[in-house]
Amino acid sequence: MKLPTQLALLGFVQLVLAAENNDNLLWGPYRPNLYFGIRPRIPHSLMTGLMWFGTHDYQSISRTRHACDQGDNLDSYTWTEYDTRQGGVQVIQDSANNVKITTEFLKVPGGDHGGSWAARIKGEPIKPDLPSRISTIFYFGLEGLGGLEMESDENENGIKGEFKLSGSTPELDDFLIRVIDGPNNKAFTDGTHADAFQERIGRTHFVGQPVAAGGIWQAKDSILNSLITRAREIIAPYQDPAEGPPDPSYVLQLPDEVYSGSNLFAVQKLFDGPFQFDVLFESGSSKQKLSSTILDQGIPALVENYSERFRSVFPYPRDYDKEKEQSMEAFSKAITSNLVAGVGYFYGTSIVNRKFSYEWDEEEDVAASSVHVEDGDEVQSGARLTDPKALLTATPSRSFFPRGFYWDEGFHLLHIGQWDNDFSLEILKSWIGLIDEDGWVAREQILGEEARSKVPQEFQTQVPNYANPPTLTMAVTAFIARLKAIAASKGPSDQDLGLNYGMGGEAQVPLTSASVDGTGSRYLDSPEEALDFLKSIYKPLKRHYDWFRRTQRGQIKQYARKARSRTEGYRWRGRSELHVLTSGMDDYPRGPPHAGELHLDLISWMAFFTRTMKDIAGYIGEADDAISFGEIEKAILGNIDDLHWNEEEKMYCDVNVNDEDESHHVCHKGYLSLFPFFLSLLPPTSPQLGHILDLLRDPEQLWSPYGIRSLSVAHPEFGQGENYWKGPIWVQMNYLVLRALHTTYAAQPGPHQARAKEIYTELRKNVVDNVFKPSVHRLDVIDGSE
Repeated sequence: MKLPTQLALLGFVQLVLAAENNDNLLWGPYRPNLYFGIRPRIPHSLMTGLMWFGTHDYQSISRTRHACDQGDNLDSYTWTEYDTRQGGVQVIQDSANNVKITTEFLKVPGGDHGGSWAARIKGEPIKPDLPSRISTIFYFGLEGLGGLEMESDENENGIKGEFKLSGSTPELDDFLIRVIDGPNNKAFTDGTHADAFQERIGRTHFVGQPVAAGGIWQAKDSILNSLITRAREIIAPYQDPAEGPPDPSYVLQLPDEVYSGSNLFAVQKLFDGPFQFDVLFESGSSKQKLSSTILDQGIPALVENYSERFRSVFPYPRDYDKEKEQSMEAFSKAITSNLVAGVGYFYGTSIVNRKFSYEWDEEEDVAASSVHVEDGDEVQSGARLTDPKALLTATPSRSFFPRGFYWDEGFHLLHIGQWDNDFSLEILKSWIGLIDEDGWVAREQILGEEARSKVPQEFQTQVPNYANPPTLTMAVTAFIARLKAIAASKGPSDQDLGLNYGMGGEAQVPLTSASVDGTGSRYLDSPEEALDFLKSIYKPLKRHYDWFRRTQRGQIKQYARKARSRTEGYRWRGRSELHVLTSGMDDYPRGPPHAGELHLDLISWMAFFTRTMKDIAGYIGEADDAISFGEIEKAILGNIDDLHWNEEEKMYCDVNVNDEDESHHVCHKGYLSLFPFFLSLLPPTSPQLGHILDLLRDPEQLWSPYGIRSLSVAHPEFGQGENYWKGPIWVQMNYLVLRALHTTYAAQPGPHQARAKEIYTELRKNVVDNVFKPSVHRLDVIDGSE
């Protein structure tokens, strides 16, 4: 009997309310490099994945879909809705196989081991008048301690009805897995030689295999090898060209065998036309027995709940065209969902070379590094594997960059934190946990063999004197801003709560106000837990900050440079002749490599980092540290003007040294010139602000109808070479411009306030109109690969 809609929604609301603790973050699509892969945040545990191929010919199996790959040429794969606490819906368009696949994932809280979950895989032809014959393979692989056992009775011709596995691990305890067919699935029954395969047509096929430790990530190869081995045996008797081979759907089947000690099980289903099957994972400690009904009712309720909450957290701007509201909301939901569902959990070793330096870095790196001795012996040169570590992180691209990047993560967390504060803090805490005893964290996190398989060998090694923009500090200031917004709404003053931070007492708040509806807001609701969290990250962050000041310091007095502070100058290590990868702006024009360089963007990041540390220290009661950070901040801000302002060019510039050992400015108009402005380091009354706004708004320099260019259109290198940071418009940098305008220069009194408001309004429209074009960005072409 089908429950009334109101009762179904009521049941789902109860699930949602039960999910408001952070235990519900254990499971997720934390294998974002796959089109669909569920795993827990446990280093060695259960990992699942979806594979599919067409059975209309024998060649399609060589193009089996599994890991996100631009070479698959899918039309799109996009999460249309995804909530960290509840689950979500993903739509995959695969025209080559004439199938639209929808993956639905629902978390079911309960018990003592992270809850249960349910997934539904649905398919339908993209073009109904053309054949759509698909084989799906869903697998379950267990790493580490524990075991998997097949509970269904084995049959050499496959299984009728549901497929069942049981398992147990120390962390998950006992669990049960069931794979259940939908009510209207059909097999292809009219193919060549169908009579010879009647006992196998329409059944579920399977294989169980033992896989060595650390090998589950290669499940696709292992599973397809067993399938192809059987296929060769089956097709061998059909050599008569007149009769032809059997239909591929009868041959390309798993062998229906389970080997002793199997820790990898694959379940295959073959369909003709629309299909559906469910995967149910039941935690043994949960009292709720799952059935397909929970998906029937839960997914529509999830979608409705997601839309309602999205409108609350990210309301449609009042000054935007009402006719575009529906399409822009769908686009915005997809962007948010793909970001959040693109979070992955990674575990493994990384490759580190503690002794590598470019020639212009060598002498200083030896002096600056405090990690040049281990156990009384010098660290050996050359790349070495580290101990394994874990990381929860968003990913810039599921297909091309399915791993953690420090430079990107701070920007990711700004948006994730607005949707789910506590989830963003889980990610932040995971990154901070990577900071080593010396204070270093690798800028690119390539953890384990699976991650390394996606990275060219020359880029796999990380070097402990290489930095990256400390964008994680933006996530910390955003969290404190949300705390401030909540505190303000409750009445006590900022000063009473120790939240009066930032330049001139003004908070660095996000572009949207904190929207708290109870979801993922434990740390916002409890000042005590918020304080404990900030205390827990303070020491490692301070160690990281000290590492930056020690290893990235630049030279001032050596070249008779005049500055208020003789110590606050900074230089990126690890640059090459043409690239400064460590800066995040890889090919942006710089001067030639030299030990006497000073980099404007790095000193600006250090000012922002110092301000963040001052804010945290003040909040948690480290008064002496807060005073010290305040003094350093003042010195850095003074040196930004003293060392980097070029009065003739009316812009901020890098500093270099010529052949006569004389210091000089290297000025390239572009993003680099704007960094003190980007990070709101200039007061609204700064005499430099007007010149920066002139540069920003000049269409013959940086301004365009689509956003702020990375390099001036008048620059001789504009659009040249790799053209990565030599003109293209980067949305995160435009965000920094908009944030600075919105929260500081258009919000606070000053001689340029009115102009800042005008530029903000115009730039905001340009960026939004560029990113969102209803005629181009239909929901079905939003690609999860970027």
